[in-house]
Amino acid sequence: MSVPTKESTNSVLSPSSATADTSERDAAGVIAPPPLIYLAGLGIGFILEAFLPSASVPPAVTWPVGGVLAIAGLALARSFFRALHAADTPVSPYSPSTALVTTGPYRLSRNPGYLGMALGYAGIAILSGALWALVPLVPTLFVIDRGVIRREERHLERRFGEQYSRYRTQTRRWI
Repeated sequence: MSVPTKESTNSVLSPSSATADTSERDAAGVIAPPPLIYLAGLGIGFILEAFLPSASVPPAVTWPVGGVLAIAGLALARSFFRALHAADTPVSPYSPSTALVTTGPYRLSRNPGYLGMALGYAGIAILSGALWALVPLVPTLFVIDRGVIRREERHLERRFGEQYSRYRTQTRRWI
Protein backbone atom coordinates (compact mmCIF):
# COMPACT_ATOMS: atom_id res chain seq x y z
CA MET A 1 0.00 0.00 0.00
CA SER A 2 2.07 2.76 -1.29
CA VAL A 3 1.50 6.21 0.10
CA PRO A 4 1.26 8.02 -3.19
CA THR A 5 0.49 11.70 -3.49
CA LYS A 6 -1.60 13.65 -5.89
CA GLU A 7 -1.17 17.38 -5.44
CA SER A 8 -4.21 19.59 -4.99
CA THR A 9 -3.67 20.82 -8.54
CA ASN A 10 -4.67 17.28 -9.56
CA SER A 11 -1.37 16.77 -11.32
CA VAL A 12 0.25 13.46 -10.50
CA LEU A 13 3.77 13.78 -9.22
CA SER A 14 6.02 11.30 -10.96
CA PRO A 15 9.31 10.00 -9.66
CA SER A 16 12.19 12.37 -10.33
CA SER A 17 14.07 11.62 -13.53
CA ALA A 18 17.21 10.93 -11.50
CA THR A 19 15.56 8.03 -9.73
CA ALA A 20 13.19 6.81 -12.45
CA ASP A 21 15.67 4.46 -14.13
CA THR A 22 16.94 2.79 -10.96
CA SER A 23 13.59 2.68 -9.18
CA GLU A 24 11.45 0.93 -11.78
CA ARG A 25 12.07 -2.30 -9.84
CA ASP A 26 12.21 -0.52 -6.46
CA ALA A 27 9.44 -1.37 -4.01
CA ALA A 28 8.96 -0.87 -0.29
CA GLY A 29 9.95 -4.41 0.71
CA VAL A 30 7.38 -4.75 3.46
CA ILE A 31 7.59 -7.79 5.74
CA ALA A 32 4.12 -9.14 4.88
CA PRO A 33 0.89 -7.99 3.24
CA PRO A 34 -0.63 -5.50 5.70
CA PRO A 35 -4.13 -7.06 5.67
CA LEU A 36 -2.57 -10.38 6.72
CA ILE A 37 -0.73 -8.68 9.59
CA TYR A 38 -4.02 -7.25 10.88
CA LEU A 39 -5.80 -10.59 10.39
CA ALA A 40 -3.03 -12.39 12.30
CA GLY A 41 -3.38 -9.96 15.20
CA LEU A 42 -7.16 -10.34 15.21
CA GLY A 43 -6.81 -14.14 15.05
CA ILE A 44 -4.47 -14.13 18.04
CA GLY A 45 -6.98 -11.94 19.85
CA PHE A 46 -9.80 -14.39 19.19
CA ILE A 47 -7.60 -17.23 20.50
CA LEU A 48 -6.98 -15.21 23.67
CA GLU A 49 -10.73 -14.61 23.92
CA ALA A 50 -11.37 -18.37 23.73
CA PHE A 51 -8.94 -19.21 26.52
CA LEU A 52 -9.17 -16.29 28.94
CA PRO A 53 -12.10 -15.00 30.96
CA SER A 54 -13.71 -12.07 29.27
CA ALA A 55 -15.89 -9.19 30.32
CA SER A 56 -19.15 -8.74 28.55
CA VAL A 57 -19.99 -5.51 26.82
CA PRO A 58 -23.59 -4.32 26.93
CA PRO A 59 -25.32 -4.27 23.52
CA ALA A 60 -26.05 -0.58 24.07
CA VAL A 61 -22.27 -0.05 23.80
CA THR A 62 -21.28 -2.90 21.48
CA TRP A 63 -23.38 -1.95 18.48
CA PRO A 64 -22.92 1.83 18.43
CA VAL A 65 -19.17 1.82 19.22
CA GLY A 66 -18.25 -1.30 17.26
CA GLY A 67 -20.49 -0.31 14.38
CA VAL A 68 -19.09 3.20 14.10
CA LEU A 69 -15.51 1.91 14.20
CA ALA A 70 -16.17 -0.79 11.59
CA ILE A 71 -18.04 1.57 9.26
CA ALA A 72 -15.40 4.30 9.67
CA GLY A 73 -12.67 1.78 8.91
CA LEU A 74 -14.50 0.53 5.83
CA ALA A 75 -15.16 4.08 4.59
CA LEU A 76 -11.53 5.09 5.10
CA ALA A 77 -10.27 1.96 3.35
CA ARG A 78 -12.62 2.62 0.43
CA SER A 79 -11.42 6.22 0.08
CA PHE A 80 -7.82 4.99 0.26
CA PHE A 81 -8.38 2.57 -2.63
CA ARG A 82 -10.22 5.20 -4.66
CA ALA A 83 -7.42 7.75 -4.20
CA LEU A 84 -4.74 5.32 -5.34
CA HIS A 85 -6.77 4.12 -8.31
CA ALA A 86 -7.56 7.70 -9.34
CA ALA A 87 -3.82 8.44 -9.37
CA ASP A 88 -3.17 5.23 -11.31
CA THR A 89 -0.61 4.01 -8.80
CA PRO A 90 -0.40 0.47 -7.40
CA VAL A 91 -2.09 -0.42 -4.13
CA SER A 92 0.32 -3.30 -3.57
CA PRO A 93 3.36 -2.50 -1.40
CA TYR A 94 5.28 -4.96 -3.60
CA SER A 95 5.06 -2.68 -6.64
CA PRO A 96 6.86 0.65 -7.06
CA SER A 97 4.76 3.74 -6.44
CA THR A 98 4.14 5.70 -9.61
CA ALA A 99 2.55 8.77 -8.02
CA LEU A 100 2.56 10.61 -4.73
CA VAL A 101 -1.08 11.11 -3.69
CA THR A 102 -1.81 13.97 -1.29
CA THR A 103 -5.53 14.42 -1.89
CA GLY A 104 -8.55 12.62 -0.47
CA PRO A 105 -7.73 10.77 2.74
CA TYR A 106 -4.03 11.51 2.20
CA ARG A 107 -4.70 15.15 3.12
CA LEU A 108 -5.27 14.05 6.71
CA SER A 109 -3.06 10.97 7.12
CA ARG A 110 -0.05 9.51 5.35
CA ASN A 111 -1.47 6.04 6.09
CA PRO A 112 -5.24 6.08 5.68
CA GLY A 113 -5.36 2.44 4.60
CA TYR A 114 -3.61 1.23 7.75
CA LEU A 115 -5.69 3.56 9.89
CA GLY A 116 -8.84 2.17 8.24
CA MET A 117 -7.72 -1.40 8.89
CA ALA A 118 -6.98 -0.57 12.55
CA LEU A 119 -10.43 0.98 12.98
CA GLY A 120 -12.04 -2.02 11.27
CA TYR A 121 -10.06 -4.40 13.50
CA ALA A 122 -11.26 -2.60 16.64
CA GLY A 123 -14.83 -2.50 15.33
CA ILE A 124 -14.85 -6.25 14.62
CA ALA A 125 -13.42 -7.02 18.07
CA ILE A 126 -16.05 -4.90 19.82
CA LEU A 127 -18.97 -6.09 17.66
CA SER A 128 -18.03 -9.69 18.36
CA GLY A 129 -17.70 -9.02 22.09
CA ALA A 130 -14.10 -10.25 21.99
CA LEU A 131 -12.40 -7.65 24.16
CA TRP A 132 -9.22 -9.76 24.39
CA ALA A 133 -8.89 -9.28 20.63
CA LEU A 134 -8.07 -5.62 21.31
CA VAL A 135 -4.89 -6.58 23.22
CA PRO A 136 -2.91 -7.73 20.15
CA LEU A 137 -3.88 -4.53 18.30
CA VAL A 138 -1.00 -2.64 19.96
CA PRO A 139 1.71 -5.13 18.87
CA THR A 140 0.00 -5.36 15.47
CA LEU A 141 0.31 -1.59 15.05
CA PHE A 142 3.97 -1.82 16.10
CA VAL A 143 4.59 -4.43 13.38
CA ILE A 144 2.72 -2.29 10.84
CA ASP A 145 4.77 0.74 11.84
CA ARG A 146 8.19 -0.94 11.78
CA GLY A 147 7.70 -3.64 9.16
CA VAL A 148 5.51 -1.77 6.70
CA ILE A 149 5.18 2.00 7.15
CA ARG A 150 8.84 2.82 7.77
CA ARG A 151 9.86 0.70 4.79
CA GLU A 152 7.28 2.41 2.60
CA GLU A 153 8.48 5.80 3.77
CA ARG A 154 12.07 4.96 2.81
CA HIS A 155 10.80 3.79 -0.58
CA LEU A 156 8.82 7.01 -1.11
CA GLU A 157 11.80 9.12 -0.05
CA ARG A 158 13.99 7.34 -2.61
CA ARG A 159 11.30 7.53 -5.26
CA PHE A 160 10.03 11.11 -4.80
CA GLY A 161 12.81 12.85 -2.87
CA GLU A 162 12.01 16.40 -1.77
CA GLN A 163 8.36 16.10 -2.86
CA TYR A 164 7.81 13.34 -0.31
CA SER A 165 9.88 15.11 2.35
CA ARG A 166 7.63 18.18 2.09
CA TYR A 167 4.50 16.02 2.25
CA ARG A 168 5.86 14.12 5.26
CA THR A 169 6.49 17.33 7.21
CA GLN A 170 2.98 18.64 6.42
CA THR A 171 0.91 15.50 7.07
CA ARG A 172 0.69 13.29 10.15
CA ARG A 173 1.60 9.62 9.94
CA TRP A 174 -1.67 8.37 11.41
CA ILE A 175 -4.14 11.17 12.33
